[in-house]
Amino acid sequence: MATDDIPLDDKAKRMRDLLSSFYYPYHGSSPKAHSNYENLDSINSASFDPEHYMNLLVQKSNLEELLRKHVEMAAEIKNLDTDLQMLVYENYNKFISATDAIKWMKSNIVGMEANMEQLLDKIMSVQSRSDRVNTSLFEKREHIEKLHRTRNLLRKVQFIYDLPARLAKCIKSEAYADAVKFYIGAMPIFKGIWRLSFQDCKRASEDAIIIILKNLQGKLFSDSESIQARAEAAVLLKQLDFPVDSLQAKLLEKLERSLGDLQLKTNEIVNVLREPNDPSKQGKGFDSIPGIGHEVSVHGFAEAIRAYRVIFPDSESQLIKLAQNLVIKHFEITEQRVKRRISSTNFLGALRAIWDDVLLMDGVLSEAALSNFSLEVAHATVKKYVASTFTYLLQDISDALLKVKVSPKEAAEEHPLQVALEASKKTVLQGSMDVLLDFRQLLDDELGLLVKLRAFIIDWVQEGFQDFFKSLDGCFLLLSGRKNSSSQDQGFSEGALGEKVLAGLVLVLAQLSVFIEQTAIPRISEEIAVSFSSGGARGHENGHVFVSGEICQLFQLGGEKLLHHYINIRTRRVSTLLRKRFTTPNWVKHKEPREVHMFVDLFLQELKAVDSEVKQILPEGLLRKHQRSDSNGSTNSSRSNALLDDKMSRSNTQKARSQLLETHLAKLFKQKVEIFTKVEYTQESVETTIVKLCLKSLQEYVRLQTFNRSGFQQIQLDIHFLRTLLKENIEAEEAIDFLLDEVIVAASERCLDPIPLEPPILDKLVQVKLAKSKGT
Repeated sequence: MATDDIPLDDKAKRMRDLLSSFYYPYHGSSPKAHSNYENLDSINSASFDPEHYMNLLVQKSNLEELLRKHVEMAAEIKNLDTDLQMLVYENYNKFISATDAIKWMKSNIVGMEANMEQLLDKIMSVQSRSDRVNTSLFEKREHIEKLHRTRNLLRKVQFIYDLPARLAKCIKSEAYADAVKFYIGAMPIFKGIWRLSFQDCKRASEDAIIIILKNLQGKLFSDSESIQARAEAAVLLKQLDFPVDSLQAKLLEKLERSLGDLQLKTNEIVNVLREPNDPSKQGKGFDSIPGIGHEVSVHGFAEAIRAYRVIFPDSESQLIKLAQNLVIKHFEITEQRVKRRISSTNFLGALRAIWDDVLLMDGVLSEAALSNFSLEVAHATVKKYVASTFTYLLQDISDALLKVKVSPKEAAEEHPLQVALEASKKTVLQGSMDVLLDFRQLLDDELGLLVKLRAFIIDWVQEGFQDFFKSLDGCFLLLSGRKNSSSQDQGFSEGALGEKVLAGLVLVLAQLSVFIEQTAIPRISEEIAVSFSSGGARGHENGHVFVSGEICQLFQLGGEKLLHHYINIRTRRVSTLLRKRFTTPNWVKHKEPREVHMFVDLFLQELKAVDSEVKQILPEGLLRKHQRSDSNGSTNSSRSNALLDDKMSRSNTQKARSQLLETHLAKLFKQKVEIFTKVEYTQESVETTIVKLCLKSLQEYVRLQTFNRSGFQQIQLDIHFLRTLLKENIEAEEAIDFLLDEVIVAASERCLDPIPLEPPILDKLVQVKLAKSKGT
C-alpha cells in the first residue's frame, strides 16, 4: 500500500508537504517526488496551483466525495471569515482605546509648565522666610540652651545635697537597689573637680553606704530570705565594689542548702500521689497547688543560678554540679514512689515535671547539658518502673492464688477453687493487658525524654514479659511446694513441703498453666507484635527478646508437673492412711470380720474430696479405654476371675494352696492390662489415675504383711465393698478390677490359711454397710 493512503492529521500533513517540497521539487527528475506532490494535501503549500488541484480532485474523487469536500471547504471559508471579522473588531477596539488615551493626555498636559513655575516660586519664597526666622531667633536659642545647661547643673547640685537624705529614706524602706543607684550616680561628681565642695555630702553618703553594706551582707547570709533576695543583695554588693569573691564558698553553700529545701517541696508533691483512693486528693498531682509551688521554687532556683553566674563567673562547674544533683534527687524521689506502686499517669506526670525543670535549667545553664544528663538518669528510672510493674503484677496473681484457704467441705459447697481459678485467669490476662496499655502510654507520649528512650522501652517490655512468665512459673512451683523458697531449704524433701500445700491450690495452678499456655501467651504475643515489635534498640537482626514458643513450652511442662504433683499429694495422703491401717493391727491374730473396716470410709472420703476438686477445675472428657496387648498370650482375662472364684469355692486348705499355683500360671499367660496411661487434663483421667495409684499402694502394703484366715477375709470384704462403689464412679472398670484382683491375690499369697468367705456372706455384709451409709 502506498504511503499516500495513510490517514494523517493536519499538522503531519503540512510537515510532510514542507519536507517534500524541500527535498523533491514539483518539476524534479524523481517520479516519486512528482507523485507525492500530486495529492489532495498540497492546498496548504506555498506553490499551490488551483487548476491542478481541481483536476486532481476530480480525477480521484467521485460525486459524493466532491459534494462532501464542497461542504467542508464552505464551512472552513465561513469559519475563516468569522475569525477575520473578530480579529478586525478586536483591533478596532484597541485603536479606539489608544486614541481616547492620547486625547486625555493632551487635554491634561496643557498648562502643566505654568503650574510648575508657580510652585517653584512659592518654594523659593518659603525658603527665604525660613532663613530670616532662623537668623532672628539664633541669639535667643543660644540663650535658652545656656539656661538649660545651668538648670541641669543646679539639679545635679541639688541631688548631691539631697543624697544623704535620700539614702536615709532608702535604708528605712529597705530600697537598697535605689540607694545603690543613687550613690553610683553621684560618684562622678564626688570624684570630679567639685569634690572639695561636697565633702560633707560625700562623708554623709559614705556613712549611709556603710550601713547599706552591712544590711546587704546580713540579707545575703540570712536563712529567712529567699534565693532571689540573696542574689539581688550579692549583685548590689558587687556594684558597690565590695569583695564578693571572698564570700563565694559561703554563698554556694547557701545555694546548696536552698536546693535541699526545694527537694522537700518536691516530696510534698509525691505525698499528694500516695493516696489515689482518697476522694479529697483525686485529681491532684503535678497540676495541684503543691505543683505550682514547686514550679515557682524551681524558677527561683534558676534565677539564683543566673545571678550567681553573673557574680561568680568562675563558679560554673559548681553550679553544674548543683543542677545535676537537683535532677538526680528528682529521679530518686520518683524511684521511691515507683517502689510503692505508681500508676502510669502519675509516672508520666512525674517525668513531665522533671523534664520541665530540666528545660528551665538548660535555659540558664546550657553548659550543664542537663537534657543528656537527665536522659542517662531516666534510663535507669524508667527501666525500674517497667520492672516494678511486672513485679506488682506477679504479686497480684500470687495474692489471688493464696486466697484458696478453705476446707474441702466448704469447697464442695461454695466452689472456691473455681472462683480462685477464674479470678487468677482474669488477673493474668487482664493484668497483662493493663500493663501493656500503661506501657503503650509511655510509647505514645511525645515527651522528649520518653521519645529518646522509646527503643529501650520496647526492649524492656519484651524482656520484662519474658522474665515475668519465667518468674510466674517459679512462683507456681513455690506455691505448690515443689520448689524451696531459699537455698537453705534445699535439704527438705519434696514430699515434706507437699504435705503443707493445699491440694486444690496445686490443681488450680496446673489448670492456670494450661490457660496461660493456650490463651494468655497467644493474646499477649499478638499485642506485643502490634505495639512493641518494631523500633527496639536490639534491632531485627538480633531477634525479639520475648519468645512466646519458649514460654508456652515452659508452662506446658510446668502444668504437667503440677498435675502430677497434685496426684502425688492426694495419693500420698491415701498412702499414709493405708500405712496406718496395715501397720497398726496384728494380722496373724486378726478376728473374724464383722463389717467393712473404717479405712475404706476414709479412703472413699479422700476420693470424694478429689472428685469435688476436679469437678470445679477440670473439664469433663472421654476416658480412653484401656487396651490389652496381644503379644503376651491368647488367654482371656476373665480366666483370672474364674480361677479366683473357683479357688474361693473350695473348702479345704490343700485345695486352696494348689489353686495358688494355678493362679500364678494363669498370670503368666493372660493378656496384660495397660494400667498407667498418660494423665490428661480431664476429671476422669485424674480421678482414675489417683485410684489406680492408691490401689497399687494397697497391693504393696498387703505384700508386706502376713495374714491369718480372718485377716485375709477382712481384706476380701473390704476389696469387695470397694469394687461395688468404685464401679459406680470410675469408668476404667477393667483396670480397677485387675488391680483389685491383684490385691486379693497378694493377700492370698501372704495368708497362712487362704480360705475365702462365701459370696452370700460377702453380699450380706456389703448390704449392711451400704444401708448404714445411706442411713447416716
